[in-house]
Amino acid sequence: MKRKYGDRSEWKRITKRKYAQSYLDTKEFKGYITLLHTIEVTKPLSVMYGENDICICDDGYMWLQQFPIDKKHSVTTMFDNKGNIVQWYIDICLKNGLDRNIPWLDDLFLDFILLPSGEVILKDADELEEAYLNGIIEESLYNLAWEEANNITELINNKSFELIKLSNIHKEILVNKLK
Repeated sequence: MKRKYGDRSEWKRITKRKYAQSYLDTKEFKGYITLLHTIEVTKPLSVMYGENDICICDDGYMWLQQFPIDKKHSVTTMFDNKGNIVQWYIDICLKNGLDRNIPWLDDLFLDFILLPSGEVILKDADELEEAYLNGIIEESLYNLAWEEANNITELINNKSFELIKLSNIHKEILVNKLK
């Protein structure tokens, strides 16, 4: 499994950045939130979803990441340089934690992309299958990943996935803390 950190300090594409994080314990959310402001990047990053070419990282973009405590997922909301949501990226994970005061997640391969249009894309099911078949993860982790993916699918379909509803609120909490 790969551990992903909220500050994305290893990401060389970003040449000038600001970063902030906070711990929240509210009725709606308990966990860490991080905000990465990509002031300057070496080159924009775009992804293809079917026919759509979507820029997810460029100068002035912001990536908010939510690490809920005791949940098996983390959500990254990508904002363009005008503050519009480009996409939500939902990582299925074993757990979220904190190391050297930086939030992290242990990735369980499966991911969802949720576009503002409402389109939902499941990603990396093939990577999960391969990891299981090659003995990288045990059957219990394989099943846990699919169970969480099914839970997320149900929440999205019922329009009750609260983390995406909190994206703008959590971003605003951290904007004033950027350094």
